[in-house]
Amino acid sequence: MKILFLFYLISIVLLSACKPHHTSEISDGFESNKLSNIWRSDKLVPGSFEFQSKIVKSGLSALKITLNPGDQIDDEKGTILERSEIMEKRKQFILEDSVYEYEFSLLLPEDFPIVPTRLVIAQWKQECKSDNCDPDNPIIALRYASGELNITLQTEPEKIVLYSLNDNIRNQWLDFKFKICFSRQQHGFIIAYLNGQKIIDYFGITAYTEKYGYRFPGHFYFKTGLYRDKMGQTMTIYIDDFKKTKS
Repeated sequence: MKILFLFYLISIVLLSACKPHHTSEISDGFESNKLSNIWRSDKLVPGSFEFQSKIVKSGLSALKITLNPGDQIDDEKGTILERSEIMEKRKQFILEDSVYEYEFSLLLPEDFPIVPTRLVIAQWKQECKSDNCDPDNPIIALRYASGELNITLQTEPEKIVLYSLNDNIRNQWLDFKFKICFSRQQHGFIIAYLNGQKIIDYFGITAYTEKYGYRFPGHFYFKTGLYRDKMGQTMTIYIDDFKKTKS
């Protein structure tokens, strides 16, 4: 009985470590002709995005981002990187050991290139306050290369694959839902759904530690769009129905 009671207490501590707070929500259906005030635009190449009504998940419009060869933001000129992404403003960053839900829909058009080039279409990053963090890769990344969708987790020098899908995902809306607690302790978790089906049920460390230059407590932010190594082809992605809930 004592062992069972001890196990019960430990379970309660682990489950309560990532603390839910009062519920709040931000959302963006991309129904305007300009970015809402939840997004930063400095990761977007000028002229790379538009609000269009031809391909939408719901409502009247969705965001279209197009990345052309040579598209780089100012501080990446001359590197191997090309990107055009929307990124949460700092006031939207989330705090370590908090529980948040994210929902968003992405569509890769039918002619989207099937190439081995490294490409990230959505990601969560941990803020580096020391300016001396290594690795500096996304904690969670949705990657698409060679026709395969992978969702990776990285809290150490090596990343791990949490989910992989080889099916053709082009020309259809991909509805993602993530429930996340970022933590450098074992009580972190990532629960994810794709088109209503659970694809990830991960419990464990979900943040970089002080060992890699990340101060406690950590802050985390979301980006989506197109982030890749240099290549000679154009890519386009559609984004709709973003919602973020602190629960």
